Amino acid sequence: MSFDGIATYAAVKELKTKLQLGKIEKIYQPQPEQLLLIIHTKQGKQKLFMSAGGNHSAVYLINETPENPAIPPVFCMVLRKHLNAARITDIQQYQNDRIIEIFMETVNELGFSVNKKLIIELMGKHSNILLTDVTTGKIIDSIKHVSIDVNRARQVLPGKSYEYPPAQDKVPFCMITESDMERLISDEPQPERRVLSEIQGVSPALAETIACSRDPIICFDKLREIISSIDNGNTTPVVYIDSDSKPVDFHITPLVPFEKTYVRLNFNTFSEAAHYFFSHRETSNTVKQKSNDLLKIIRTHLSKLRLKTQRLREDLHKAENSDKYRLYGELLMANLNIPNTGDTSVNVVNYYDGSTVRIPLDPKYPPAKNAQNFYKKYGKSKTAIKEKKIQLDEVSRQIEYLESVSSYLERVKTIEETDLLKQELIDSGFIRYKKTKRGQIKKNKPKPYSYTLSSGKTVLVGRNNKENDWLTLKKAASSDLWFHTKDIPGSHTILILNGENPTKEDLFEAASIAAFHSKGSDSENVPVDYTKIRYVKKPSGSNPGMVIFTNNKTLYVNPQLPASASAESHI
Repeated sequence: MSFDGIATYAAVKELKTKLQLGKIEKIYQPQPEQLLLIIHTKQGKQKLFMSAGGNHSAVYLINETPENPAIPPVFCMVLRKHLNAARITDIQQYQNDRIIEIFMETVNELGFSVNKKLIIELMGKHSNILLTDVTTGKIIDSIKHVSIDVNRARQVLPGKSYEYPPAQDKVPFCMITESDMERLISDEPQPERRVLSEIQGVSPALAETIACSRDPIICFDKLREIISSIDNGNTTPVVYIDSDSKPVDFHITPLVPFEKTYVRLNFNTFSEAAHYFFSHRETSNTVKQKSNDLLKIIRTHLSKLRLKTQRLREDLHKAENSDKYRLYGELLMANLNIPNTGDTSVNVVNYYDGSTVRIPLDPKYPPAKNAQNFYKKYGKSKTAIKEKKIQLDEVSRQIEYLESVSSYLERVKTIEETDLLKQELIDSGFIRYKKTKRGQIKKNKPKPYSYTLSSGKTVLVGRNNKENDWLTLKKAASSDLWFHTKDIPGSHTILILNGENPTKEDLFEAASIAAFHSKGSDSENVPVDYTKIRYVKKPSGSNPGMVIFTNNKTLYVNPQLPASASAESHI
């Protein structure tokens, strides 16, 4: 996928054009398996990014500088020692394989000119970045050390001679002839498999693209056309994204298997396409991982709160059945002459209905003391009823709040939104977090979603509970309309009126947006309450996003965004 031999060939062509004879100015290691070289060239500064991560093995140019650790890792320090002010003399691809070699000339401690080589192996989970001495062929260091315990056939350790990964029994794509292609394509029920298994440097999607016509001559011409476009700098790099805008694959040419299934984005350079693909995929994976971590914390709290709710209800049920203790006390005081100290029970007549009541007694105490104990139990039970109800209300509010945060986490699309929700949970006390200058999350300005209705009016939607409070209590005017799904976790949705009266279409469109930004987004006929902002209040001490409202009406709508949904933005 993605970085096959032909993509590597294109990367080398681009890097050679832009970086050859460039001088290395700075070296960073943003992540354990990533490297960034800032290179001074005739065209200005270039930032070469490379990664040996299993899901992010790549080499391409970027514009921004990633955040770097305060203390550089060992490999970074080694590179700074050996490659400081080194000049790039050549960039090559090794035998049409996914290996890029950057040759550099520098000066050692004694002032002598020496040659070093940075080798980037783009092989999925086996990817690596190594620095070698050109003269001796020995490894100076690598971003990943591979010992004999990990790989008996090929160790990657400082001081060992560098060995290329085992060669595959395939023909390099640059050496394929028409007769080779005819042998692979002719009379083959699945020619793409033969192309994939016998041509070096071709990914499955590209193999299917080359072999789709099933005509050997056309297939050969297609392969030569791709190589020629790279050589001439006429490629059209593409990225394919799914319905959720998540990158699926990229290459230097359109890929037939993805054309009908996914949306294709075209780019001007290979690096632009590669950067878009990996950065957006990494962001998507990071968002998913972070949101899942927070969801686990929320589920743990919800589980505890629901268990607490069950126990409080059981205690409340017991307390509500405490009238018998008052009756026991009354009947016992009216019949003190019947029982004796040491009795475990006594049968007396209930003067309310004439029935016989058996009263359990504590043999340690006299009858009067037993009666007093029953009165105390009755009094404690009455107090407990009030306390348990208060606790139940509080637990219910906590559950409602956590469910609202959970619904937001299920819909987050950016790291920023996830971090804001994490900070909200920290501020609410559900996550213990030691705040440090480095660890504090920056307080960002509210950036609610903004939509334009068909009438031209604006609708604002909170991305989290804190933004909900800001929208409802600070941003909106008292005459604006407030929307929220009925008894379903969701966002506060504000219809900005600017003194105008809303039409029926305005109400239904705004309600549909509110339903879309709720836990009921996958349902139909979702109930949405709406009222004027002046009727929405926030109880003192309540959790973020929690409000009470009156004078409301309810609409039933299907969740959807307005026709201008593609213009969704932040204010």
